[in-house]
Amino acid sequence: MRAGRLVALLLTLQRQPRGATAAALAAALEVSERTVYRDVAALQAAGVPLWAEPGPGGGFRLVEGWRTRLDGLTSQEAGALFLGGAPDALAELGLGTVLVAAQAKVLATLPPELRGRATRIRERFHLDAPGWFQRREELPHLGALAEAVWEQRRIAMEYRRGDRSVRRLVEPLGLVLKAGMWYLVARVPDGTGGADAPVRTYRVARVAAAEAGGGERFERPAGFDLAEWWAESAVRFDGTLLRDRVRLRLSPLGLRRLPHVLGSLAAAEAAEAAGPPDAEGWRPVEVGVESLDIALSQLVALGAEVEVLEPPSLRAELAALGAAIARRNAAPPLPG
Repeated sequence: MRAGRLVALLLTLQRQPRGATAAALAAALEVSERTVYRDVAALQAAGVPLWAEPGPGGGFRLVEGWRTRLDGLTSQEAGALFLGGAPDALAELGLGTVLVAAQAKVLATLPPELRGRATRIRERFHLDAPGWFQRREELPHLGALAEAVWEQRRIAMEYRRGDRSVRRLVEPLGLVLKAGMWYLVARVPDGTGGADAPVRTYRVARVAAAEAGGGERFERPAGFDLAEWWAESAVRFDGTLLRDRVRLRLSPLGLRRLPHVLGSLAAAEAAEAAGPPDAEGWRPVEVGVESLDIALSQLVALGAEVEVLEPPSLRAELAALGAAIARRNAAPPLPG
């Protein structure tokens, strides 16, 4: 807590070159004036060129011309930087050396208390975003797309859809790394420059070519939040996939295994709306599935812990599949 407060105090003073009184700093940081005086002393002891001006109009200020290179990082953000958050992903974006330089600058600027904490975080935590057994995608145009996102410049790209390709001129708003796969979130200009132009998602691995669209800059939509848009888009996408509904009866073990079969979101919704347990502890649930064929392949993984109640066709298919598995494994294995 104190490390974060020290950084917050430093950045608050940096934004106020004329200085600020202890009372103003205490109000801004929601601490007591006594705490402000202690924190100022801690920063001075750490070598920050901070001085106090006595008198009624006095206060604390940084030496003129001195700036921390934290550039707005909080202690939590500094700590997150040292988690290394998916260093391979940063390298794919061409930011690997930038990360190294940023870490060096942060370490050089942090007070000793926070510097030690950030180093310990880097030593003890590492984020590896992609899942197991996934082959790395070829992403020859990720760097160009990232530059277009950063520079707010339109980009013309050739995008593969099945066995054909289409040309698109887009306004790239952001890049998202999801389960080891990169996605481009971009607005498709409608020619009018209106704010209602659609925002769409493109799989970066399917971008066959990308070139600057005449170097033309664009204005980002006012209030556009990439994380918020992605979360809402994911919910909409899940809704379009789950077109069919099935009713099941699940054992306690089957209910616990459901997230591994249908995904965490569908399983959570099913568990929340599940009926009361019967005498054996089994509970009726209703779940959304992509199709009955896909549901059959998913539910067979639950084995004897699931009973299909509706539709009857899925119940019959699961029973037939179970019988076929039993017959195949009841006979002695074939030689060789």
